[in-house]
Amino acid sequence: MNLRIGVLGCGRIGAMHAELISRRVDDAVLGPVFDVVPSSAEALAQRLGTTITESVDDILGDASVDAVAICTSTETHVDLIIGAARAGKAIFCEKPLSRDLGEIDRALAVVDEVGAYLQVGFNRRFDPSHRAVAEGVANGSIGDPHLVRITSRDPEPPPISYIEGSGGIFLDMTIHDFDMARYVARSEVVTVYATGGVRVDPAIGNAGDIDTAVVVLTHRDGTITTIDNSRQAVYGYDQRVEAFGSAGMIASHNVPANTTIASDVAARRGSPLQYFFLERYEQSYLEEWKEFISSVSTGSASPVDGRDGRAPLVLGLAAWKSHREGRPVEVDEIDPT
Repeated sequence: MNLRIGVLGCGRIGAMHAELISRRVDDAVLGPVFDVVPSSAEALAQRLGTTITESVDDILGDASVDAVAICTSTETHVDLIIGAARAGKAIFCEKPLSRDLGEIDRALAVVDEVGAYLQVGFNRRFDPSHRAVAEGVANGSIGDPHLVRITSRDPEPPPISYIEGSGGIFLDMTIHDFDMARYVARSEVVTVYATGGVRVDPAIGNAGDIDTAVVVLTHRDGTITTIDNSRQAVYGYDQRVEAFGSAGMIASHNVPANTTIASDVAARRGSPLQYFFLERYEQSYLEEWKEFISSVSTGSASPVDGRDGRAPLVLGLAAWKSHREGRPVEVDEIDPT
């Protein structure tokens, strides 16, 4: 039976999810779409041959809709999760669930109460290369893990208007890497040390953020993860993950725009890196939807559940505290639970 999925939010990420559901995900059917800007919903619906609704409640109250994809602004996520859970819908929600731990806990309490399915959109877990690194740790091929190294650098900064409402680099950009650290190391983080500065654009600093950062995480089992971030890598979208252990190492490398190699007497040159996150992680978005359909259809546990959505926020808040106070921060300072 096909799963009919309504999409809430028709901006860049919502439109991408709607297109995948409509055209590339087996056993899924795109249901109605909604956006607070009606023209965005209308354009998407016309392109994909679906319908629009005038309100979120129209989708949540539609018995033919089995699941919803929440792709709206972050501050709306909690209430939409609660509404969808109480309406009996399976839920896919983009990251972050919220920038407030209390609000996340409010949503998860309802999810647990009604037994709703919730999958959080940490798509990088589903990237084939990064997943192979995590599997290399899980199956013991590198022995006992000692170090995890994550590089995540964007090709250019987002608009200042976006940065001003993003919660800052640790809650917007690095939050993916905090999730990846837990996923790869397979051990919870107990201490966070973060440092950073403004090396790309003074306007980012004026907005109260930083654009260059390094974070060191100490995991409960003793594994150490280092994360380095930059808002601007002029050579392209730089995404690498490495795990090093007692018996070896395994690493994922960058994806070039193509595999062409040009050689002459002076040099051997390859193509540049892929430049946009939708290009680099297209397969991961597709794979996370396949997993969503499979898990909901079979009644399996979510591969990225509400607790997985909550933990990176805790680490992001700890990173900001560490950066501002210039010291390592114990995770239980942020979240005693």
